[in-house]
Amino acid sequence: MPLYPENALLMAPLSGFTDLPYRRAARAGGCRFAFTEMVDVASLTYARERSAGMLRRGPEEEFLGVQLVGADHEFIRRAADVVNEYEFSVVDFNLGCPVPKVAKKGAGAELGRHLDAALACFAIIAERSRHPVTAKIRIVDAEDPAPTLALAKGLAELGAQAITVHGRIKEAFYSGPVNFGMIRAVREALPGVQVIANGGVTGRVKYQEIRRETGCSLVMLARGAMGNPWLFNELSLGDAYVPPDIDEWLGVIREHVEGMIELYGEESAMRMARKILHDYLKGRGFHSVMKALASAVAMRADFEAFLARTKQEHSESYWTQLEANPAAERRLRR
Repeated sequence: MPLYPENALLMAPLSGFTDLPYRRAARAGGCRFAFTEMVDVASLTYARERSAGMLRRGPEEEFLGVQLVGADHEFIRRAADVVNEYEFSVVDFNLGCPVPKVAKKGAGAELGRHLDAALACFAIIAERSRHPVTAKIRIVDAEDPAPTLALAKGLAELGAQAITVHGRIKEAFYSGPVNFGMIRAVREALPGVQVIANGGVTGRVKYQEIRRETGCSLVMLARGAMGNPWLFNELSLGDAYVPPDIDEWLGVIREHVEGMIELYGEESAMRMARKILHDYLKGRGFHSVMKALASAVAMRADFEAFLARTKQEHSESYWTQLEANPAAERRLRR
């Protein structure tokens, strides 16, 4: 039985973002297939109590996957055993993260470039996990599909029930064109495995493009959903989608940040919330003073001041521009 239904939209595991409050905001925006933050296997072994918070699952989360990253066999074994103590819908192994601090450990996208080593690591998870196993990879070579196909086929042979393919090479990080043809090649090579397209989806146009060009019905959203949890509803509902008004937008932000305060305490939550608030402001027509207020949040009172200023700091030109261009992306409604 397939892990995901046809046309499912998945939320990518994102370090420093996809904690429980983030996932709850995404759920309010229509997300039903979410993942924890990417969890380092060494951290889960050495700092289990601290890392365990990343494995927390809300009672409303019918589906939740966990993603592991690492290259040390013993740490992978221990991490797989720890994860077995929890209830997850799937265990994913990261072979696509391009971040230097991950790559210098020989993990993530760097590990994905070394076929035998990557498969040896994944085999440990596949053998020890009591949950379904999947993997997330990047394109290995921009010109030659053979290394990427060899990696995907090897993972499938070891039991990967789904493989997410980010359509860029490691050096491209998260920008530049997405290689749709390479994702399509993986999908066509693995008819018995669910192949999930990933990369560059920020709205309906890009979503329709990646589905059309790759032939994948399953798509994973990452940075495009930062500060825009409603993207899941926008893509799944199509023309029936109605963006939030400012009051609804404020309500989701409040619940998100208050969830962070409950989880981390006020001081830590406020520090972490700054980047979250900046993401929520993007593309919604707020004056620059709101960015300054977001950067200055240090206490709950600062957060309340931020919320109180939003309506008076929204530019009327935002609505004028939308009226002049009906096809423009709409992140708010009057």
